[in-house]
Amino acid sequence: MLARGTEILANAVAEHTAVPAFATYNLEMVQAVVAAAEQTGRPVIMLAGSSHFNHAGRSALIGIALQAARESIATVGVHLDHCRDLAEIELCVQAGYSSVMVDGSHLPFEENIELTRAAVALAHPSGAWVEAELGAIPGDEDVSLDAAPAQAMTDPVEAAEFVARTGVDALAVAVGNVHGLTSTPVFLDLDRLAAIRDAVPVPLVLHGASGLPDEQLSGAIRCGVAKININTELRQAYLAAVASVLPSVLDSHDSVALWRAGRQAVTTAAVRSIHALAGRHQGAGTPS
Repeated sequence: MLARGTEILANAVAEHTAVPAFATYNLEMVQAVVAAAEQTGRPVIMLAGSSHFNHAGRSALIGIALQAARESIATVGVHLDHCRDLAEIELCVQAGYSSVMVDGSHLPFEENIELTRAAVALAHPSGAWVEAELGAIPGDEDVSLDAAPAQAMTDPVEAAEFVARTGVDALAVAVGNVHGLTSTPVFLDLDRLAAIRDAVPVPLVLHGASGLPDEQLSGAIRCGVAKININTELRQAYLAAVASVLPSVLDSHDSVALWRAGRQAVTTAAVRSIHALAGRHQGAGTPS
């Protein structure tokens, strides 16, 4: 079932959990994320976004993701991640996306507000909710690099003004988080995160949760984070499975077995993350 409206976020806030938003790049990853949602009975968000289109093609990935979500027995949102192009936002909203993220974090404050307001005006009439980002998060969401922590974090006062003037439904913040894995530990500024929560009336979003300790993830959820993006863990699982199976299928040219192994590995990783972010509500284990 394709998720509609902000109920998926509101329920997470009420339960003191976070909805996992999983990056998908191809058919196998889409299938794996849906399978994980169905196995756990928990809602998920599928990220089929701007950079992901570079691999699968925009029309193809949009179609695969939306069809899989609509046909699933689980609640699955389809989300346009890290988009800076209003035309692409309009295209995805018209196609039926549940939500979009407009990324004006690279812009000066006033220009970010202008871009975000335009995205809200495009998305809301079609029932799609909008996530924006205030405070740039270092690193690359598609490639694990050793990114340095952000020097400029989200300011609670600016966050309050930004949300009030744009009408966004969720806010991605920079509180020490980075995209990808790092060689040195990453620690979130939970005091800052709590101050942002108290300053804005919308759920918060955490990008770059890869490798964060359990207590940091739990702390982020307590501080108002209702959506956590997950990418690196899935790519690690997929590549490890493919590397393990590849020698045994080279002679037979059994590419299907290779894709199947990758899909199952992603499903397993996604299930672990779903349980972890369900926290006390689910009584489940630790992140992958």
